[in-house]
Amino acid sequence: MSIIAVNPEESKVLYDRFHFSQAVRSGDLLLCSGQIGTAPGGSVPTALEDEFRNAFAAVGRVLGAADLSFRDVVEYTTYHVGLHDTLAVFMKVRDEFIHAPWPAWTAIGVSELAVPGARLEIRVTAHFPS
Repeated sequence: MSIIAVNPEESKVLYDRFHFSQAVRSGDLLLCSGQIGTAPGGSVPTALEDEFRNAFAAVGRVLGAADLSFRDVVEYTTYHVGLHDTLAVFMKVRDEFIHAPWPAWTAIGVSELAVPGARLEIRVTAHFPS
């Protein structure tokens, strides 16, 4: 089965520099790379809410580049530095973006992420409507 790379225009530099796609389409699925909630200049916001909203906005841009939206998400995995300390804030912000019927979800606690100081990474799988 072939794959089609999906990269929003603003992330083309990541594709060229680090050799990975923000997402790939394989059949009727879009498999997205993890998104971290950095600010436009690359810094990590101090407030959890801001960081988490930025991460969801980044996911939304990747979905949009494939003409999909959060309603097409069927599964997501979140990686948390300080899982128990950040989970309540995460779920509050998540509910601004994802709604019922709820996708499958796995939350994993980790010691660090690719961006120093980041506390959340979100990876989603979405389904293309028939």
